[in-house]
Amino acid sequence: MVALSALLLPILIAAVAVFFLSFLFHMVLRYHTTDFVKLSNEDAVMSSLRSFKIPPGDYMMPCGTGPESMKDPAFLEKFKQGPVVVMTVMPAGNMSMGKQLVQWFIYCLVVSLIAGYIAAAALPAGSPYLAVFRFAGCTAFLCYAMAQFQDSIWYKRKWTTTMKNVFDGLIYGLFTGGIFGAMWPKG
Repeated sequence: MVALSALLLPILIAAVAVFFLSFLFHMVLRYHTTDFVKLSNEDAVMSSLRSFKIPPGDYMMPCGTGPESMKDPAFLEKFKQGPVVVMTVMPAGNMSMGKQLVQWFIYCLVVSLIAGYIAAAALPAGSPYLAVFRFAGCTAFLCYAMAQFQDSIWYKRKWTTTMKNVFDGLIYGLFTGGIFGAMWPKG
């Protein structure tokens, strides 16, 4: 077993690497630009919704309050007529991404910490690169990617968007595994 304190540098470097990889994927390669589709009548829809002063949060329409309410004929008719909507309302104002970027980096640190913890619990110092790569990379992949499927299963997110996010998670996992493998403490 390796002390987690011996892995602080690979934890930090893996988090920084994933942070910059995500920048590359979203801002340079831009293959996520098709994840969302613009409404043809966006201005009219925004104007209409603005008049309701909906506070930031997650919403569903129609929204049942439990299994029994979803059997109600009125609910079923609303669902049948549509539109059926799952939406997140964000605060209006400046489009500053500073807070989200800080949260994303902290998340990357936590994933790297978990990957380091799993590898450190399973492997001694001096373990071969491939063994470390396997434990740390697989753990990071699971953290970054596997929860993506839930949104397509339950909330009908486009499967192409989910698969792009899972692909990103695979790359993040490979880089994380590679960094831990290369920087694993010697025996």
